[in-house]
Amino acid sequence: MSSSATQNDSLPRPVVTALCALALASVVGVGFVRFTGIGAAQVADAAPVVVREFRFEDRPDGSIVVRDASSGRVVHTVAPETNGFLRGTMRGLARERHRRGLGPEQPFRMVGRADGGLTLEDPATGRRVDLGSFGPTNAAVFAQLMVETTAAR
Repeated sequence: MSSSATQNDSLPRPVVTALCALALASVVGVGFVRFTGIGAAQVADAAPVVVREFRFEDRPDGSIVVRDASSGRVVHTVAPETNGFLRGTMRGLARERHRRGLGPEQPFRMVGRADGGLTLEDPATGRRVDLGSFGPTNAAVFAQLMVETTAAR
């Protein structure tokens, strides 16, 4: 292939430079908003309606026991090799605790909100998971824990 054929197929240098500048400006702009908060749209959480605290305990057989933190009563048992969303969510939160050298002493907090939203919070690390953002089916897994706890009281 001749060099003239290759040159005709490439973009002109000013166009490539402009595209790179645009990409860089986008990254810098997003970084600025993320680090300073200026220009970021913030939506306040709806008021909490129900707040429950839970402990999640792994068992040797692969199951997970969910306990009400205040009473110690078993609220639910997740069978081995089931409920991947709950397992993945809790694994991520536990990994963050482990990374910070924190143990399972402090329970996780689940907050049911006036708008129907459900938030899982880790008071030990400050991490929050808006469970509704993963779809209604996944949020329902955690919502069931709230129903079982409420029904048992």
